[in-house]
Amino acid sequence: MGFAVLFPGQGSQFVGMGADLFDARPDLLGGLADEVLGWSLRRVCLDGPEELLTRTEHAQPALFALSYVLWEELRSLLPAPAGAAGHSLGEYTALVAAGAMDYETGLRLVGSRSRAMAAAADLESSGMAALLGADVETAEAVAASRRDQKGRLYVANLNAPGQVVVAGGSDDLAWLTDHAGEFGIRRVINLSVAGAFHSPFMAQAAEQLASALDGFTPAALAFPIWSNVTAEVFAESDIAGLLLSQLVSPVRFAESLQGMAEAGVDHFVHVGPGDVTAGMARRSVPGAQTTVVSTLDDVGAAAESIVTITNSGGLP
Repeated sequence: MGFAVLFPGQGSQFVGMGADLFDARPDLLGGLADEVLGWSLRRVCLDGPEELLTRTEHAQPALFALSYVLWEELRSLLPAPAGAAGHSLGEYTALVAAGAMDYETGLRLVGSRSRAMAAAADLESSGMAALLGADVETAEAVAASRRDQKGRLYVANLNAPGQVVVAGGSDDLAWLTDHAGEFGIRRVINLSVAGAFHSPFMAQAAEQLASALDGFTPAALAFPIWSNVTAEVFAESDIAGLLLSQLVSPVRFAESLQGMAEAGVDHFVHVGPGDVTAGMARRSVPGAQTTVVSTLDDVGAAAESIVTITNSGGLP
């Protein structure tokens, strides 16, 4: 048995995050980051305002950088994990953590990805919505029904049992709200996101990201990473192609968590702002233990707990 590391995606950001990290790691979060991104990471994270930080082109690099720095602080205290995964953007953090690319390369790719996604979202009015009381089959059925009517509605995130997110145009999401009850969906919650991510609405973003990935050759992975697209372990030769597919395909995070559990993982460690992936792990893998590392103050106690649990064969 062993532990796996989980990295969060867009939506976990908040103004003030990483205050301790900016002081501890100016080498990664200072001038280098600002030069790569073309804006002040520290100022946007610490001063906001919220509407500035939550913009796709700011939130994604910020979460990537802070999550990776937390991992840097944690990893020296731990044995190698049995695996890792990241939710959407967090997949890049996981790949850098496993050594597929260095931090600067990852930050450049995330910057390119976030700008491409923001530009694609600006092309037309679209968004995402969470379905309460819906399983995957129900979500697929309602999305297919809308597409049968020449609409554009797609399953976008399979986060955990009972946590399914769809993406579509504004008209599609309005239709969904009006017709959800016909499919047994208790409630539709529109999410505060810029566009219909992880759906065909992001086709232009995938084209732009392809240019950024041109010539990219990943290094060997130090530990397995589960892919959002396939819910299986990445083959190094497939990394670039799957990062492109991820933009227009559902994030199969619940299946990835279940796959890790089947491979022997019984302890999931969320590394980064917030704690959202720990909640997904608890819902997706009954009985799983979780640890959250979201600040520097969490690192020492978390490392001690992870080592103790790992050495005891998964027992608390």
